[in-house]
Amino acid sequence: MEQPSSAISADRDQALTGSIGVGHVVFFVVAAAAPLTSVVGASPAAFAFGNGVGVPGTYLLAGLLYLIFSVGFTAMSTRVRSTGGFFLYISLGLGVPMGMGGALVSILTYMAMQLAVLALAGVYIGHVAAGLGLILPWWAYAVAIMGVVMAVGRRQIEFSGNLLGICMLAEIAILLLLDLGILRHGGGPQGIAFTGFAPASVFVPGLGVSMVFVIGSFMGFEATALFAEEARDPSRSIPRATYLAVLLIMGFYAFSTWAIAQFYGPAHVTQAANAGLDSFFFRASDAILGSWATDTMRALLIVSLFACALSLHSSINRYLLALGRDGLLPRALGQIDARHGAPVIAGIAQTISALVLVAWMALAHLDPYAVVFGWASAFAVLGILMVQLVVCLAIARYFHRRDERPSPLIWLFAPGLAGLGLLACIGAVIANLPLLAGSDSPVIRTFPYAIALVWLLGVIRARRRKHATLRAFA
Repeated sequence: MEQPSSAISADRDQALTGSIGVGHVVFFVVAAAAPLTSVVGASPAAFAFGNGVGVPGTYLLAGLLYLIFSVGFTAMSTRVRSTGGFFLYISLGLGVPMGMGGALVSILTYMAMQLAVLALAGVYIGHVAAGLGLILPWWAYAVAIMGVVMAVGRRQIEFSGNLLGICMLAEIAILLLLDLGILRHGGGPQGIAFTGFAPASVFVPGLGVSMVFVIGSFMGFEATALFAEEARDPSRSIPRATYLAVLLIMGFYAFSTWAIAQFYGPAHVTQAANAGLDSFFFRASDAILGSWATDTMRALLIVSLFACALSLHSSINRYLLALGRDGLLPRALGQIDARHGAPVIAGIAQTISALVLVAWMALAHLDPYAVVFGWASAFAVLGILMVQLVVCLAIARYFHRRDERPSPLIWLFAPGLAGLGLLACIGAVIANLPLLAGSDSPVIRTFPYAIALVWLLGVIRARRRKHATLRAFA
């Protein structure tokens, strides 16, 4: 089950088809990061409970971590030509059983994040619909969203990429309009200052708490690798898309949080966030742009959540397809639509699994915001960080075993430094799980063990499937 060649390529009779460029891949990554949801939904908690005015600098710090991670990640991407994401990266360096474990954890974390997104979308749509006289439970709207997601996901990858691009640009446009409006008004009570980027503001005791919320904004990072099989010239487009996506997320989120800090004033931004997390940005948009902008922002929040659900759906599909194609999961998951070149059974399976989770939460009568969204997003952030840490180890080990390898700065130093950073983030998340999940339930503390158990089950599954074709490794 070792990889005999220097590159991985899929068997073309079961390969995904598509011709997406750098822009489309960036759209998938940034859409999964959900700009409007991350900035409007997550950053107020970082301001309130973390390092306050230092939140903009924290986004730069998190972005720097992922830029360092990208050095080894993109070097590895030149060896991969098929879909599979972190599954292939870990398998190349640490063996297929470890790769299978990482794949199951990645699938589970993406499903958890998708569940969180669906729950939040159901709540937001419910508020809008209630104003129009339509009263339905949150799960009804979540089911409707998944129906649309499945329909779109079965189309050509270019169609999904174009749709996500439109959604992403709309999200960025309304936030950028608010940011520039704040600057045009000269900031707030303290004018314009750059204290949010000063080390004295960033590296304070609340930094670890802020990182817990900020690091989740980079979810979906590996989508660049997941779409390698459908990309034009993946050896060039995937590295470019990776760096562009990280730089866009880092730069735009840092700029938007810096601008909102200017509106309230560096000395008052923490107090303003504590006064109302859900209205933190809307108060600013009302004052700077007017109620029309706030209404637009609320509507685009729903668009942002739909785009995130679609991006996650596409990512999970490609994991399932890769594992099915290689015989590690039922081979039916490897079927591809002859007309659109997209996963067929994997898409259906992913949709059914999402609906089952929604039904489970609904039958248990769990609060969609306080429990479903909070717990699922906390689990997802912790899970993906653990996978990324193992990827750093896999990259270093893979190149260590090769006669031809890049500079040690690329294959050893960068993954090692990124791994230390990710390990620190994992520690911060575990220490602050109740805060991230919005609950002090003892169940929250079991998340690290649950993730480790899923990984172990993946390892056992792979070891028992020694007859798997592993055509991605052929």
